[in-house]
Amino acid sequence: MKGIEFLGASLKIIREFPMRAKSEAGFQLDRVQHGLDPTDWKPMKSVGQGVREIRIQCEGQYRVIYVAAFDEIIYVLHAFQKKTRKTSKQDLDVAKRAFKEVLEK
Repeated sequence: MKGIEFLGASLKIIREFPMRAKSEAGFQLDRVQHGLDPTDWKPMKSVGQGVREIRIQCEGQYRVIYVAAFDEIIYVLHAFQKKTRKTSKQDLDVAKRAFKEVLEK
């Protein structure tokens, strides 16, 4: 099972999700830790190679952006509530900065 590291404010943000969305985020991240795909995800090539977005649809739209392309660890780059059809530039920029930080480790 892979370890998990939350970057920036991602853990704090997930903890502020409504209970059902927070529980679903934890369940989906556990799947990723065990080498499985989340049940609803999409690649986030605009953020970086191997970056994915977990899509949570309960009590609103929530997203968890992560990268699991490394052998030992999963990095959660960003989490947010999605309020529009298109992911905001601000949310993409936060994820890109976190991914850059991962690559510099």
